[in-house]
Amino acid sequence: MVHKAEYLDDHPTQISSILSGGYNHPLLREWQHERQLNKNMFIFPLFVTDRPDEEEPIPSLPNIKRFGVNKLIPYVGGLVTKGLRAVILFGVPLKPGVKDEEGTAADDPEGPVIQAIKHLRKNFSDLYIITDVCLCEYTSHGHCGILYEDGTINRELSVRRIAAVAVKYAQAGANSVAPSDMIDGRIRDIKEGLLSAGLAHKTFVMSYAAKFSGNLYGPFRDAAGSCPSQGDRKCYQLPSGGKGLAHRALIRDMNEGTDGIIVKPSTFYLDIVADAYQLCKDYPICCYQVSGEYAMLHAAAEKNIVDLKSIAFEAHQGFLRAGARLIISYFTPEFLEWLSE
Repeated sequence: MVHKAEYLDDHPTQISSILSGGYNHPLLREWQHERQLNKNMFIFPLFVTDRPDEEEPIPSLPNIKRFGVNKLIPYVGGLVTKGLRAVILFGVPLKPGVKDEEGTAADDPEGPVIQAIKHLRKNFSDLYIITDVCLCEYTSHGHCGILYEDGTINRELSVRRIAAVAVKYAQAGANSVAPSDMIDGRIRDIKEGLLSAGLAHKTFVMSYAAKFSGNLYGPFRDAAGSCPSQGDRKCYQLPSGGKGLAHRALIRDMNEGTDGIIVKPSTFYLDIVADAYQLCKDYPICCYQVSGEYAMLHAAAEKNIVDLKSIAFEAHQGFLRAGARLIISYFTPEFLEWLSE
């Protein structure tokens, strides 16, 4: 007996069941996005070293390099012509003997960040310059603040030091300071420091208010040389399941005077982005697709598991759908081209 395909009895189709008419064309599918990606949303991370002529690929971060200030300007210039509007700077001191227990090199006028600010400002007057503010790249122990003898964070000294660095960056010409250390109370000290320096009215404080400890930062630590020499950062970065703590941190930083919010990482924490969108509804919300997330997508594409362009769009549209307005992304150079197609 030959098997034949069977069908259930015919039933009239309800008008409300037909959705495909709303997304049967490429333009219609774009119209269904409540928010659409545009170049103004993207913030590109730049790793700047204290070796002026450095241009060194970072093996664990495909297509990303460390630059000295002499190599930085031509590279950024090419991106600006394609529509780059904003960057975030991370200093990478490589000279021997530069690191110490207080992160003295973080605000050295001849150091990589302040020199990069000045060079970028001179060459690209309209480029929006954000500076990551942390001590981990500059401390001999690799932690984000000043330590007690037992290796724990000295909160009072740490926030005073971090705030001093933030003020120095603003004085050098940064448009925005973004403290990523997650040490309690640093937003208040930074805001008070900017007020005292007469810079609060023109410096955007963008807090990493919900930054989680985890396993997605490895390539960044390779790039920045910021891995702790002992212990970890679990006592001052949020635990991965700490939803309530994230809510409290968001509210705390708003109360202390932040002007914007960063959630980091992004892909595994879209619930926190959505929560921030509700809790901080009057603030710009930024997602940081961190180095491990970026590298994972590249690794999947290399194995032909995904198409790189398609998965990048899918990930970044997810950030917008969750409530982000801004995205710190290593994919920024690609999106500057893709969004021009």
